Amino acid sequence: MMNKKKELGKGLRALLTNIENTKSPEVKKEIVKELNTNVAMIALEDIEVNPFQPRTEFDAEELMELARSIKIHGLIQPVTLRSLDGTKYQLISGERRFRASKMSGLREIPSYIRTANDQEMLEMALIENIQRSDLNAIEIAISYQRLIDECTLTHETLSERVGKNRSTVTNYIRLLKLPPEIQNSIKSNTISMGHARALAGVDDLLKQIQAYKKTISESLSVRQLEAYLKENKPEGSSIESDIIKEKSIPVNAEINRISHELSDLFGVKIQIQRNPQGKGAINIPFKSDEEFNKIYELFKEIE
Repeated sequence: MMNKKKELGKGLRALLTNIENTKSPEVKKEIVKELNTNVAMIALEDIEVNPFQPRTEFDAEELMELARSIKIHGLIQPVTLRSLDGTKYQLISGERRFRASKMSGLREIPSYIRTANDQEMLEMALIENIQRSDLNAIEIAISYQRLIDECTLTHETLSERVGKNRSTVTNYIRLLKLPPEIQNSIKSNTISMGHARALAGVDDLLKQIQAYKKTISESLSVRQLEAYLKENKPEGSSIESDIIKEKSIPVNAEINRISHELSDLFGVKIQIQRNPQGKGAINIPFKSDEEFNKIYELFKEIE
């Protein structure tokens, strides 16, 4: 894999020149596929931010935390760049990762390279790449996220394009919110997709890491991990004061199913609480403005 990265880096200018000069749709498709399914190492000094980036504020503490993580584990999810002239590039997605990489002291970062008008071919190349049998779960998740970010696809549309259930797509994308240590274990097949899915459902980062380390040290199966998480699940926070706690009833199978379905839909762990009279609340947590905006956009889709 490292050799392929080096080869792409050396031949990147040739590929970009070829796609500008060729008129053959078949040749263009092959070049776009190579550019968008391989990773090139690009110097940070050759990358400029997108002036039309809607996000202008970044949490300093979160950036510093990501920078520390990148310094230890490297940048797992490549940024996506647009070629400007073969030597300079502009960010399409990943400005937060780009800024944190600078803070961590990196000189170059892994990048996907796009040309100006390759939207349709990009989508085709990524979907074709997802069908490969040798991809690990993180690589699939990154491809899904790129299709959403760069091709402006909703989870629903994406699930149709790749022939997967919407919940399956959402579960993969949730893996990208896991700490780098856990993501690396998924990439190396140290833990399975089942383990990862269970860990992704834990909101508390400390407990998530504890559960992960226990899984590794004791070689827990997926069922054993799920049982451990269930036993150590924190008490749910109270809902509106006029819902009488002592009279609340256990969540039945249907409510539990709906809760899981909503969690998959929104990509966060959703809690449903109700009393015997049917009164209750649905709690949708979010950890950042970005997460809140994604939830908001999903609500707009439902309308």
